[in-house]
Amino acid sequence: MKLFLSGSFFLLISFPVFCQLFPAKNYPQHYFRNPLNIPISLAGNFGEIRPNHYHMGLDIRTEKRVNLPVYAAADGYITKIKVEPAGFGQAIYINHPNGYTTLYAHLNDFFPALSAYVKAQQYKMESWRIFIDIPPNMFPVKKGDLIAYSGSTGGSEAPHVHFEIRRTADDVNLNPTLFGLPITDNTNPVIMRLAMYNSSKSIYEQSPKFFSVRKVKGVLTIAGNLISTNLSKVRFAIGAYDTESGTSNHNGIYSAALYDNGKAEIGFEMDDISYSFTRNVNAHIDYKTKANGGANLQQLFRLAGYVNSIYYSKKNDGVIDVSDGAPHQMKIEVKDGYGNSSVLNFSVKYKAGANGNWQSAGKMFYPQMLDGFETEDCSFYIGEKCLYDSVHINYIKSNAILSNAVSSVHSIGATYIPLQDSFLVRIKPNGNFDASKKNKVVMQRFTGAKKDVAKVEWQAGWASARFRDFGNFQLLVDEEPPQIVPIGFVNGANLSKASRIVFIIKDNLDAFKNFRAELDGKWLRFTNDKGKSFIYQFDEHCPAGNHELKISVQDEAGNVATQVYNFTR
Repeated sequence: MKLFLSGSFFLLISFPVFCQLFPAKNYPQHYFRNPLNIPISLAGNFGEIRPNHYHMGLDIRTEKRVNLPVYAAADGYITKIKVEPAGFGQAIYINHPNGYTTLYAHLNDFFPALSAYVKAQQYKMESWRIFIDIPPNMFPVKKGDLIAYSGSTGGSEAPHVHFEIRRTADDVNLNPTLFGLPITDNTNPVIMRLAMYNSSKSIYEQSPKFFSVRKVKGVLTIAGNLISTNLSKVRFAIGAYDTESGTSNHNGIYSAALYDNGKAEIGFEMDDISYSFTRNVNAHIDYKTKANGGANLQQLFRLAGYVNSIYYSKKNDGVIDVSDGAPHQMKIEVKDGYGNSSVLNFSVKYKAGANGNWQSAGKMFYPQMLDGFETEDCSFYIGEKCLYDSVHINYIKSNAILSNAVSSVHSIGATYIPLQDSFLVRIKPNGNFDASKKNKVVMQRFTGAKKDVAKVEWQAGWASARFRDFGNFQLLVDEEPPQIVPIGFVNGANLSKASRIVFIIKDNLDAFKNFRAELDGKWLRFTNDKGKSFIYQFDEHCPAGNHELKISVQDEAGNVATQVYNFTR
């Protein structure tokens, strides 16, 4: 009886503490409808961990098909249209009178009147890629009105509709699962693993200790239920996922909270996230473990450089002090957006012992501080908003092997150290550099098969550029223009039976940036979905007769290629 009363008392005191950790939600329920006419099945949910960003909406399956009708989720008016090769692809923004904005992305096409308006604006701006405001009274919509057709454009890897709900006033994304959408979910989140860290060392200069999670007599715990550690202060992370009723798809969790002896220490919620800070996902996960091929581990502690974070903390930002030597009863509660939850219970106890004193090579840099490193032919500067945690940044110089390289190779940092903001790299070319070729010099960052190229700026004989990742850096002279490759036709062809014209562009550094097509001296709209082929679908802008098509492409170094084709339509 005494044990039962103690457990009841624990529940009574811990639940209010948990509630006080997170702000109350007051979102309108059932105001927004399903944007499709098929039941909602999620391929991805809000807050899911994606490369360099949180997933900021719901990915609603379209039964592996495209061109399903997409409907306005509520009354309002179309306020913006975006068309881009990656990201959203083709997207519609709708403002609603209750202060929210909905977004619908990866669309194949808009409804006819809107499609015609967008096309006219593209010709007016002479750009297929656009992000435009729509006058408020031009396209009003009612809840359930047809607005578009589903697709797989932009960054989509399979047919679906990406759906978002934002606060109109500040354009911050909110979790759609909190708005009462018709989604069936009676399944609890799954906690797979626990990880423990030394709080006195950089997150990037250690490897966590892992503990498998198991269920013992209906209770989630770890082997033996006890962690014995020689670390006096520790931090924790979890590997977890959520599922939706009727599917085994691993979606993201909504929230997690860490308790020490019944007291809520820290927690996070996947809600109220701005695109301005979505890259901060790299401070929320154990980035080093993930970059080295491991799992996504969501940290229950806040790094010093993670500003505008998703964490709520009473003190210490998730550092658990166990130096008293007493067993600490730990609890981690994980929830989804529908109130389903799972709880992991375990204990941790400090036991004095020796710790390794291994230290990384390089100079120590700190978050929220501007600092740099300089040599005779390379320097780099890391700004206040770059780093999430203190870390040693190593530097190594080596000889270049490319024939068009005009500097040494300068290796800076490690790719498992993420950057929020870009850092400045300055390189001095080698002594045999021909200064007359300065306007053809680019800086290349490479690591493994991944390569980035940036046009440099010159100052006092130094070339500088900014990058958002560490790696190997060198200066290259690029005098080779891009290649324009027609697909399925040749100069002088009769295209009267063809439905489209297709080009692909090749560049020696994969760094072309400008494409322009002119038909008989006038700009012609070529689409470029996913940044691959450039495609023109024959329409009223190309009547029957003889035509001249001029294609011009420019790369990052400024090299221009131009080809002229004559054809009959």
